[in-house]
Formats: sequence, C-alpha cells, structure tokens
Amino acid sequence: MTTDINKTGISRRSLLQIAGWGSLLVTFGITIGSILRFLYPRVLFEKPSTFNIGFPDEFKTDGSTSHRVYENWKEEQSVWVVKERNRIYAIHAKCTHLGCTPNWFAEEGIFKCPCHGSQFRGNGVNFAGPAPRPLDRFKLSIGKDGMIIVDKSRVYTFKEFEKPEAYVEV
Repeated sequence: MTTDINKTGISRRSLLQIAGWGSLLVTFGITIGSILRFLYPRVLFEKPSTFNIGFPDEFKTDGSTSHRVYENWKEEQSVWVVKERNRIYAIHAKCTHLGCTPNWFAEEGIFKCPCHGSQFRGNGVNFAGPAPRPLDRFKLSIGKDGMIIVDKSRVYTFKEFEKPEAYVEV
C-alpha cells in the first residue's frame, strides 16, 4: 500500500502547490523590481567638452627645451597642454595604438605608452613602437575674457596640425 505522504509529512500535492506559489511570487518580484529600475534610470554625467586652461602668458617654455608640457589636465580631462616657442596646443592623452594613457617623461622629453611601448616626442609625433600615427590634438581658441579654451569635441589628426584652430599663437 502506497501513501502520498513522505517521511516529513508533506504530500506531493502540497509540495507542488508551494513550488507553484513560490515561482509566482518570484516572477512578481522580478517584474516589480524591473519596473522600479525603469523608473529610476542611470544617468551618465559627462564633463563639458570645453574648458578653460588659463591665459596665454601663464604658459612659458624652459630655456633648455623648445617646448614645455603641462600635465595639469591629464587626470581630469585627458589633455596635455604644450607650449612651444610661439604656439600653444592641446594633445589628447590617449595612445593612437590601443587607447592607453601614455606618461610624460620630462627628463627625456618624450611620452611613453606603458601598454605596448609606443613613444612620442614632446610635440606628440610618434617615433617608436606600434602607434600608427601621432597623438591627436584638440581645438583651441581665445575666449572673450582672454583665456584659452580647449574644445574636446573637435579633434585634429596629424594632417590637420597646421590648421589655425589646432593651436593658439602667442
């Protein structure tokens, strides 16, 4: 003689009812959670594409080199500002090989990419490693208040470095 009750005292029918109600509650919970997640979407706060870097006379070159690299905006904006004899330009701090962030070595006067060994001169032109082209530059302009404005929404590649918007004359 067989019975529907196992050793714990719960019948198969009761077990199936508990499992059915449990799966229904889990389904409702996931649905409600999804609806609540939809009502509170993720918001991505991006930094503005333009920012001021200062007045032109704040950037000076050393007597020992033809250019000087300012790293003040590397961490926050991924930008190096370079002052040559009569020009200031903004270099994108992103290797043109795979997008790693190179480091500036002032004593050697070069940028070195830690990922695959690409090397760039102080003006951003590549000379060693797998990087296919020089570092990109951003648009620069002088604002109404006389400050230099970097516009990261406009990128200049190597063939465009001589365009007037790719640098500021000082």
